[in-house]
Amino acid sequence: MKSIVIGIHLKQTDVEPVADSMKVDDLFASVFSVDDDRPLGDRELLLEIAAIRARLLDTATFIAIRYGLAVRDENELAMKCAGQTKRWREILGAHRDEVEMTLKAAATAATPRPDRRDFKSGAAYLRALHEAANAVDIDSDFRRGVERTLLPITTRHRWLRDSASVELAMLVRRGDLESVRAAGESLRRDHATMPFLLSGPWPLEVFADDHQQ
Repeated sequence: MKSIVIGIHLKQTDVEPVADSMKVDDLFASVFSVDDDRPLGDRELLLEIAAIRARLLDTATFIAIRYGLAVRDENELAMKCAGQTKRWREILGAHRDEVEMTLKAAATAATPRPDRRDFKSGAAYLRALHEAANAVDIDSDFRRGVERTLLPITTRHRWLRDSASVELAMLVRRGDLESVRAAGESLRRDHATMPFLLSGPWPLEVFADDHQQ
């Protein structure tokens, strides 16, 4: 048997009886045991894990572990999590009453790739290349609407970009979730031609990399 690690939790009661737990330092990992020969990409397994994650989040906020980490026992878990528990403890303590929400929208046209011949130095060209690769944005009116309606409700936020879309990751107090959803509906009414997806709540993922973010 192998145990798939789902998340890291502050208390054992945050895990059980929804899932099994393994101790890691003074924290607890939620785990789900499967046969060794069961593929991690099995669709039914993915659905089972997703359902457990949702029930765990109903109980308490936790740090999500990227899917695919599997261990045999607490000793292997301790080795694979070495050096992480202090940071995890700080994050869980700071954001105990918060969860993540995400808004995803299509990006506007990307900035054209710079021409090397327009730059006197390679360093200047590389800077321009980096700026062009990351200069993906959304409709300016829609962004102002997001900043007016959603951002005041969040405790922290971060814009994430790729070549096709822009995602706003938000840290939100559990008590403000309905306000966030209401703000999303207001955005949908005011920007009917701008499709977007507002989803969550999610465990700590984007904001789990640095407790000061």
